[in-house]
Formats: sequence, structure tokens, C-alpha cells
Amino acid sequence: MTALSSGRRATVVALLVVAVVAVVVRGDGTDGTPGSATNSAANAMAEGDAVVSDVHGPLCDALPAGDDPGGPQAIAGLDAAVALSWIPVLTIFGAGTRASGLSAELAAADGVTILAPSDDAFLLALTQETLDELIISRQDELRELLETHIVDDALTVRDLVAAGSVTTRSGDTLTVVAAGDEARLGDRATTVCSDYRVANATIHVIDGVLGELPAPAEQGQPVSG
Repeated sequence: MTALSSGRRATVVALLVVAVVAVVVRGDGTDGTPGSATNSAANAMAEGDAVVSDVHGPLCDALPAGDDPGGPQAIAGLDAAVALSWIPVLTIFGAGTRASGLSAELAAADGVTILAPSDDAFLLALTQETLDELIISRQDELRELLETHIVDDALTVRDLVAAGSVTTRSGDTLTVVAAGDEARLGDRATTVCSDYRVANATIHVIDGVLGELPAPAEQGQPVSG
């Protein structure tokens, strides 16, 4: 993964703190901790409803594996909103879903695909100041951006490639072609750790930001809530 500057690293760390703090006790008894995620997945297995998560891609080796905290088996029983909080490279995307109001919708969704840009992808596409503004005071624009990364059907990489194109929640049509075992999404991104299969979604980590990028932050303007 691309090395971050000290300023960008501080931003990502801060967002990670937000992501962890935001995981709250859920009505089904899952509190968002790694242990409860594993227990939830185990309960699903006992009931015959477990989702098999076989992640793949060049970034996967740098991420938690198996039933380690944040690993694909550990988060398999969680809803999409909580699962995003445990994938270490998705702190910005996760924080964005909460700031924009999408988190509750993802938690309640009945099958979605999330094409989630990694933290590095966001920091290459947008400045720290723009990200801060989007999360703190430009939530409508943030929501519109994030909806270009959500498809209302739970699709694996193989499903995406077989479909050839998908329509995102923003109404954009996204072409999909095979890139080895991964998928190329338009001309902007490729999946880099694919097929996290959680309770109500399939999550793919991607290496670019899709859709129309928001305007840069206005220099010298205070960021206010």
C-alpha cells in the first residue's frame, strides 16, 4: 500500500477512532466487537445460514485473515454497516456512511454490493481538507458520492463480471470487465480485496474513487458543522 504522509496518516487514524467508537450495541446481541462477530458467524453456521467468505485480491495479504479481528470469517455474521468498521483500510468510507446517513440504510438493507474505496484511494483522489469538509459540512455531496459505490444486489466479483455492467444507487451505469481474478470498474478502479460476504451484503475493496469527484475545499474557509 502507498505510504501516507504524517498529516494524512493522522487523518486516517482519527477516522479509525471514529469508526471504532461508532460501533454500538445492536438489537440482535452483536456489539460490534471481533468476538461477537465471530460468535454471530458461528451462530449462523449452527442455523445453516452461514455465508462463506473467500476473499481474494492483491491487498488481501495485508489485511486480517480468517477469524482474526476484522477477518472475513470474523465479520461474516455482521450487517454491512458494522462490517465496514472492522475492515482496516475502509475507515474513511465507513466514517462517510455514518456522516451521510447511509449507515442505517446499509445496516437494514436486504442484499447490497459495496464497492468501497480504500483509505489510500480516497487520499489520492481528494485532499485532506476536502474530505474533512465532506464529512463535517457537505454531507449531501458526500452521500451522492458514496451512492456511486453501492449496488442494490449482493454480487460477487464473478457476478459483476458476468453482468458486464451494473447500475449504482446514484443512477450511474458502471461497466465491469474481468481483470484476472478481479474486476475492472469503468476506467477508474479495480477490486483489490474482493468478496467479503457479510450478513446482508458483499463488500469489495477497490483502488479508486468512482463517480464525479466533489469540488475541492475552499482554501482558507473554516470547516464547520
